[in-house]
Amino acid sequence: MTTAGEDLIPRVTTKARTTATATSTALPPTAGAEEVAAAETALGFALPPLLARLYREVANGGYGPDYQLLPLIGPGRTVLSEYRSERTASTEGETPYWPAGVLPILDWGCAMYAAVDCLSENATVLLFEPNGMTDDGAVAWFVDAESLTEWLETWLAGTGWYREDADEHEDTPEPTPWQQAAARIAR
Repeated sequence: MTTAGEDLIPRVTTKARTTATATSTALPPTAGAEEVAAAETALGFALPPLLARLYREVANGGYGPDYQLLPLIGPGRTVLSEYRSERTASTEGETPYWPAGVLPILDWGCAMYAAVDCLSENATVLLFEPNGMTDDGAVAWFVDAESLTEWLETWLAGTGWYREDADEHEDTPEPTPWQQAAARIAR
């Protein structure tokens, strides 16, 4: 008997490859274990095990909901470069808004990100939506999924709030305010 979620990586791989084939694009190569370790060293914290496996076993970004996961490493915009950029802007600006350990993994556009809380036990997936933010950075943070596993399952099932016809489905879960945002930003 298999445990719940044991087949998640193969299902994500299958969907990533199927989507890439359908759109005539190629998935990037995977990130090596050394590259993941180097990224963790540069970040100053470990990636959640599932996130590390996605980069090592599926691809270095280039798949996932709508705008697709950012690459962990490499040229151009990466998870690492976006984290550094947001943390710097947050700590140097008048309104702190980006907590340590919250890694942007997908750019939704309009300055919005899907981000993984690498310091939470379940790798909570958060939505950063700064467009209504004024002098309180905490109001820009929402819980998209209680875990990275749940977030990926939602993508695989096609039931995320971001899908085109989400407003036509009453059962589509919507992100809720992240209650820990203020405390985590204040660290």
